[in-house]
Amino acid sequence: MKRSLFGRVWPNATAVVLFIGLVFPVYWMFSTSLKPRGDILAENPVWFPTDITFEHFRTATGADHFWTYVTNSLTVTVLAVVFSLIIALAGSFALARMRFKGRRGFIIGFMLAQMAPWEVMVIAMYMIVRDASMLNSLVPLTLFYMMMILPFTILTLRGFVAAVPKELEESAMVDGCTRVQAFRRVILPLLAPGLMSTSLFGFITAWNEFALVLVLNKDAEAKTLPLWLSSFQTQFGDDWGATMAASSLFAIPILILFVFLQRKAVSGLTAGAVKG
Repeated sequence: MKRSLFGRVWPNATAVVLFIGLVFPVYWMFSTSLKPRGDILAENPVWFPTDITFEHFRTATGADHFWTYVTNSLTVTVLAVVFSLIIALAGSFALARMRFKGRRGFIIGFMLAQMAPWEVMVIAMYMIVRDASMLNSLVPLTLFYMMMILPFTILTLRGFVAAVPKELEESAMVDGCTRVQAFRRVILPLLAPGLMSTSLFGFITAWNEFALVLVLNKDAEAKTLPLWLSSFQTQFGDDWGATMAASSLFAIPILILFVFLQRKAVSGLTAGAVKG
């Protein structure tokens, strides 16, 4: 009985410790953004703010070009995710259903691309964009972000396509559907968990990307939120309340997206990893 009790207690205790360790920094960031300056600089930490203020958020959103950076980040992130999903749907279907020469090499190539650090290619990317006279443009960022998340998207969706019985697709084709119609009407609705998990991963990757935009986009109106956040402390000195408010604003879209998609995303990542 003691062993059984211990076997039930220690996983739960470990989960609680990890939960506290991971959630506390997020809580402290949000709580600091709502505290008056006196509570932030108090010698004794104020764990639970009672005198809440939104002045720090007004300072952050009133910074130069803030809404331009929000628009830029949303534009490149959403477009990169959408384009990668469109391409990955076709690529994953081809890898899962069709047999062609070099198929295994394609899969290995996608795995290697997923493991390769993109930072080592920043100089080459800069030279390509510079020679194309597209510096300070959102188009190269969108394309590069799409290529960053495309390997993971294809490999994950491939597992979902492979898990769909071929008989369903063949039955639809016997009933008169073309291959494209069978894919749209039979396979695509069954890929919803995979689409959600890959969309969440792609959104987080593109939203947080820093190195490329730092090199490619130097103009103030061509930057994104990660660059704005990195320079925020310099703009406002030691205004920790405004800095935490800026960090909170940057994290809110990810948190909202994760809250709505986390159940489907987790099941999608698990299923896509073991099937196919």
